[in-house]
This record gives sequence, C-alpha cells and structure tokens, in this order.
Amino acid sequence: MNIAVDEPTGNVTIVRPEGRLDLLSATELKQRLGEVVAAGQTRLVIDLAAVSFIDSSGLGALIGGLKTARIAGGDVRLARANEQAQVVFELTQLNRVLPLYVSVEEALADY
Repeated sequence: MNIAVDEPTGNVTIVRPEGRLDLLSATELKQRLGEVVAAGQTRLVIDLAAVSFIDSSGLGALIGGLKTARIAGGDVRLARANEQAQVVFELTQLNRVLPLYVSVEEALADY
C-alpha cells in the first residue's frame, strides 16, 4: 500500500492511502498514522478516494489511528470513501464514530 502524507494545511494533515485496506496493509496504515501523530500532527483527514476496498482489518487500522490521534488531543475525519466503504461504515455503525465527508475540503472545514 502506498500512503502519501501531505504537508499540513493549517493545522490539519491529509493522509492519502492507495490500494486495498485489508489484512495485508492495515498494519502499515496504522503504523504510518502513529508516526504522523507522534510527529505532532494530531488533526488528520484521511482521503480514501484511492482506496478500492476496506475490510475489518482496515477498519481496525482506522480506529487505531483515531484512538492514537485522540489520545494526543487530536481527531480524524474521513473523506471521499467509495460506495463499498460507505456500506461497511454504515453496517458497522462506525460512521457515527468516524465521520464520512464527500470531499477533503468539507472534512477540513469541519475542524
């Protein structure tokens, strides 16, 4: 999985994972989110536009990133999730914990 981290916009960092967010890549994403938070960037928008699939391991990585960010005094927003991801978030009701936004700009504006 390729994970791009944009330079902070204001005090929010955009993380852009690419590919499948599953058992094989979830640990990598969780670790990368931890590194970003440890570097002092605690307010994150995760742009899911290039993520083709999310399973339970991927959800776990996102929740782990949220927990890490909140412990450090920050938060996480998700943007541009595809239809499959939206269904997974609705079925698990994680969309109540991790808000889903139509665009990165909308997620940034909510901070």
